[in-house]
Amino acid sequence: MFFEFGIKDIIDIVLVAMMLFYVYRLMKESRSLNVFMGILVFIVLWLVVSQVLEMKLLGSIMDKLVSVGVIGLIILFQEDIRKFLYNLGAHQRIQALRRLFSSGYKGGEKENLKQVIIPIVMSCMSMSKKKVGALIVIQRATPLDDIVATGESINANISQRLIENIFFKNSPLHDGATVIADGRIRAAACILPVSHNLDIPKELGLRHRAALGITHESDCIAIVVSEETGGISVAIRSEFQLRLTAEKLESILTQEMK
Repeated sequence: MFFEFGIKDIIDIVLVAMMLFYVYRLMKESRSLNVFMGILVFIVLWLVVSQVLEMKLLGSIMDKLVSVGVIGLIILFQEDIRKFLYNLGAHQRIQALRRLFSSGYKGGEKENLKQVIIPIVMSCMSMSKKKVGALIVIQRATPLDDIVATGESINANISQRLIENIFFKNSPLHDGATVIADGRIRAAACILPVSHNLDIPKELGLRHRAALGITHESDCIAIVVSEETGGISVAIRSEFQLRLTAEKLESILTQEMK
């Protein structure tokens, strides 16, 4: 029998190679490379035992381990899998299709957008000068109802004074995040998931980790005002932009909230 090798086989090999490379890069970023290499070694041994040497008893045992191991890997790497699926869904082309079937950010008209952005920028600059810590999360396409439920409901119009009062040091609502959605302040003192990324600079505190954590799980915009330095940062798509000026912050919000 002749071994047929066609264009479909080439595509198949290329796709598998790309998949393995992406998984390798993902494991390297999450500092799980040794686990990934261990999995590859086990798969090679399993193939040698079951397919080449045809050891039935040992092969059947390893078959069971593989079937159970898939579930174990899903549990072990659930955060990495979630990040992979989120990045896939957040791809620009996917988002373009998504906008065709959804209204996107409500109040996205130019004037309404300014009414949302300007108070946020002004309050951040004021709190920065006074070194008042703050964490503001702006909802976009992905609903944040579960995050809102962890805080105190406000449901008020956005204003500079209200935002500054929420994060005033003696205010009972200053701990946690304030969530803005649909052109209104929905809730304050909300609890966010904290990122355990080891690559976050040590000088960034818990607010920054919380900001990064929520952007792992949604397409929101998270703004942080540092209590130690007064620096303003923005987390979007699991990445930070640090030491922002008022003009840069306004530009980022205008671009991302269109």
